[in-house]
Amino acid sequence: MKYASSALVALVSAAVAATVTALVIPCPAPGEAAPAAAAPQAVAGPPPSAASVPEVRRTPVVAVVERVSPAVVNIAAEAIVREADPFFFGFRSRQRRAQSLGSGLIIAANGVVVTNAHVVDGASRIVVNTLDGRELEAEVLGSDRDADLAVLKVAANGLPHVALGDSSDLLIGETVVAIGNPFGLSHTVTAGTLSARGRALPPRRGGELETRFTDFLQTDASINPGNSGGPLVNLAGDVIGVNTAIISGANGIGFAIPADRARRVVDDLLRFGELQPLWTGLRLLTLDPALAREYEAPVDHGALVYRVYPDSPAAAAGFEAGDVIVSVGDQPVAAREDVTTALYTVAAGSALGFELLRGDGRERLRLAGERPPEGLGLDLFEQALGMRLEEARGALAVSRISAGGVAAGRGLARGDLVLAANGRRLQNLEELGREVLRGFDRGGLLLVVQRGRYRYNLSFAL
Repeated sequence: MKYASSALVALVSAAVAATVTALVIPCPAPGEAAPAAAAPQAVAGPPPSAASVPEVRRTPVVAVVERVSPAVVNIAAEAIVREADPFFFGFRSRQRRAQSLGSGLIIAANGVVVTNAHVVDGASRIVVNTLDGRELEAEVLGSDRDADLAVLKVAANGLPHVALGDSSDLLIGETVVAIGNPFGLSHTVTAGTLSARGRALPPRRGGELETRFTDFLQTDASINPGNSGGPLVNLAGDVIGVNTAIISGANGIGFAIPADRARRVVDDLLRFGELQPLWTGLRLLTLDPALAREYEAPVDHGALVYRVYPDSPAAAAGFEAGDVIVSVGDQPVAAREDVTTALYTVAAGSALGFELLRGDGRERLRLAGERPPEGLGLDLFEQALGMRLEEARGALAVSRISAGGVAAGRGLARGDLVLAANGRRLQNLEELGREVLRGFDRGGLLLVVQRGRYRYNLSFAL
């Protein structure tokens, strides 16, 4: 995904950044420097009794805060990072401690906490601070960078908690409340409106990977660095989202992961430690006017079915190459990612209704994403690239290149080492298979390949 030069934006994470750029950037990770900030503190003094406060002051926002705040926590993630020593022109490195600040929500009485993945990424020590002043060390049960969600566990029981709510019936313009830890200011409350649904955020990590989800909630409730991972709540007291990003340089534009998708991801993180890929057998392209002319499609926007893999759920459901998906789950489809978003919002195996254009007619089909069969990722990798790898020397080495294949055309040869895929270091073939399936949802795979002393970043279509 490319930016228009006049509309550069950047994801801002929960950690406090010393300098905010003009781009949308990830929140400063645990390995990055953060300016000094006020330490999280419990609210001073007991709240006033109900009898002493006039009823007119006990607004719906106050009621929401009283209900949800005890379950909101502040998170301090600490990491030891190495950096070049400027006095030795980069030939020596030194260690320093770096800390990021964020927010979280206790969703179970036994100490299960939900936050953003970027809040705790790379942390060697995580401390959770509760409203009543307790400091609890936390461990990461699971984390997924694409979904930007992580699940933590603290050693405590009987904690106040609030479950993730329902985000399927939200009303544009309804009042919402954000609670979090902006700039280290513990349990800060802001209120505003739900500005929009179904927002897609720009790519992260320098833009080498496309965005994967297109269902973010937009709000003008004030969200700042440090709010990431905290809840967005409606006036019924339901947690409708997990605050995750802002557009730097803009006022009143913040984004949250909707609760329906967050709940689906959290379930996978608790069961598997990561978001499990789904398999439909659909190879999709985002339809634009140029592609529509090439394929003589009846519309200019949607998701074009480029290929249907044999013996896949999509093949069994009746999809055909050339179909144009225009809606899924009663939601319009303008891009390939809209289909991915819908599939990853419901439980694996749950069927969704698809409306598609085929020739001069319309078809309605039902399709469920399934857990991929064992070995599918490696099979897709070999089919798409014409290359096979084997585990060797603590890395993955190219063992076979198919003449005329994509990998051969890019100049790869036997003996080359594949070190990473989609930014993740690879230790074995199983990890490669998982990254291929994750990349399949985006339509591409980014590999780091080493030959001799040199490393190359190579992208491939899937």
